[in-house]
Amino acid sequence: MMSSTVSSLSVSVTVEPLDEYQVQDITYDGQEKYIQPLSMSDNFTKLVSKIDFSKIDNESNDTNNDMTDTISETNEVDDSKELATFQPSLWPFDSIRNKLKQALTEVTVLTDVLTVVKDKRYMILDPVSQETNDMKPITALIAKKKALQVASQILSNGAERIRVAQSEATKNRATDFHTELFHMRQNWRLRKKENSILGDLSYRSAGSRFPHTGTFEVTKNEDQVSTGTGPRASALKVKVPADLEGGSFFQVKTQKDCDVIDDTEPSLPIPSVLSANADLNWHQKLENAQNVLFNKELFAQLAREAVDLKLSIPTTVIGNKIIASLFPGVQLSIVLCHTTINGKIMHQKSSPLAIPSKQDSPNKPVLEHSLHQLLREMHHNTLHHPMPHPTTATLGVSCKRYLAGPEAYDRQTIIEMNKNDTILEQIISQTQHDLLRLRTMYMIDTTASEIKDPIIVAHWLCLNSATKSSVKINIVSYGYESLCRTPLVIHISTKSLKAILRDGRVINMSYESQELRYLLLNQISQHQIFAIQALSKPMGWKVLSLNINVGVGHVEPIGTASSIVLVSPNGDRFLAIRCGPYSGIEVKMCSSPQEFYPSALVRDRKWQNLTGSYREVDWEKIEGKNFVNKIEYLMASLVSY
Repeated sequence: MMSSTVSSLSVSVTVEPLDEYQVQDITYDGQEKYIQPLSMSDNFTKLVSKIDFSKIDNESNDTNNDMTDTISETNEVDDSKELATFQPSLWPFDSIRNKLKQALTEVTVLTDVLTVVKDKRYMILDPVSQETNDMKPITALIAKKKALQVASQILSNGAERIRVAQSEATKNRATDFHTELFHMRQNWRLRKKENSILGDLSYRSAGSRFPHTGTFEVTKNEDQVSTGTGPRASALKVKVPADLEGGSFFQVKTQKDCDVIDDTEPSLPIPSVLSANADLNWHQKLENAQNVLFNKELFAQLAREAVDLKLSIPTTVIGNKIIASLFPGVQLSIVLCHTTINGKIMHQKSSPLAIPSKQDSPNKPVLEHSLHQLLREMHHNTLHHPMPHPTTATLGVSCKRYLAGPEAYDRQTIIEMNKNDTILEQIISQTQHDLLRLRTMYMIDTTASEIKDPIIVAHWLCLNSATKSSVKINIVSYGYESLCRTPLVIHISTKSLKAILRDGRVINMSYESQELRYLLLNQISQHQIFAIQALSKPMGWKVLSLNINVGVGHVEPIGTASSIVLVSPNGDRFLAIRCGPYSGIEVKMCSSPQEFYPSALVRDRKWQNLTGSYREVDWEKIEGKNFVNKIEYLMASLVSY
């Protein structure tokens, strides 16, 4: 019973060798390459290849019989050794069996030799290449496995970190409603009213008092569609008031007799985000709406100031256009243009005046920037009052007004202290200064190009204010720059020019550029006289008289003429030079002694040293590059030694 039970529960177990396949190489990705086991023939060939046939004894040249006897003796010795080592066999026919076995072996060998000789069949043993991997130490294999395991672990960790970072970036890029709402709250003011989310576009927190609410509504974008290639659609959808959609900009121009005065400044292009069928995201849409609101507030402030401004020529406000007079015949035009999504320009109100497109009319971006800057400055002054802030005084009062009572200021002084220029007055002043500066620049360049002698050099200062600038003018003669230089400084304000001459005199001029030309011509004529005076010293001539305002002779249409009288070192030659801003240069010369003819009235010869009449010099025939050079040549030729 027990044997049957055990036999029924027996299980067949297959035992395999552990090292059946030897490892040949391990790749960098961790895979192991195994060596296939040798077949029986390959194994036999491998064992035969290990026999060293060179150790065969070459000294034995005996016959085959002797070799057979030797083999038999060797076998007997071996058998005797075996019998000596192990227990001797008890079978009586053991010796006969061994002899028969040896005889069979010899016959078999002889048969094989005869077969090879007769059939010409040869047995070839192919050598088996010795594998170096068989001799590889197990320690090197284990070290290599560990190194590959560490490298694979590093690569796996890096790939895992890249995968996690990519998943997080994809998650951040995903259009999530709450995430985008969180980003919106970081830049825009939002509040929740019942089930709606409302935002504020106004500048009330910056000091604005514009009545427009600027409220926009934030909702979830139900039509959100994401594509694999293009950017994802926003999860938020904003709705701004209808009057704040699109974009707006200002056109600031100066006109003279309905012609636009262009100062070669580039005009600002219409924003490209307002192209047709543009799908703006909520951030760009809110920025454009806030810009429209800001421009509306600015234009409303300008229109209110234009109505209250009292000028000699009233300011006109028509629809979305403000026209202010700068100079006689010159006007400033400020136009507010509102661009819709489809690229068309619409106006605030219906206006009979045609407004050209922004690309066709030259715009002044500097003045447009000044408008925005002035409104922001007004917002800042609303919240930031001047210091100090006493506890008992009114907030926002300046330091000078605090002293009005103790200093006993009169009413006119207090009015002047409280007077502040409005935005429109400041932009008009800046435009007047800009035009007057352009006129001054044009007049100086024109005069310098027309008059070659002397040379007019203008140096414009780079540090100027919005309503004041200055230019320094140097009048020099070519080749005699170090001898004489006539400097003057011209200060340009909004409606007038102030010139400071070399002798400290101050001349005030109006906005008419012709007055500046007259001043330059007068300074040029005086420069020529001063240059001759400076030249007379190294030449040895003496100055008898110098007058920069000649009161005799023909009257100059512009300014006054200047004159100088020189005498040679010997006293026998005289030069009289008159230079006028309109008449030009006149040079006359006389000499002494004169020929003496005695008469009944004049008998003494001392009267022959009197100078005679002045004769005019033919100025065109004298050699020289310029006026001072010709005078130097004339002085040198008139000196007698």
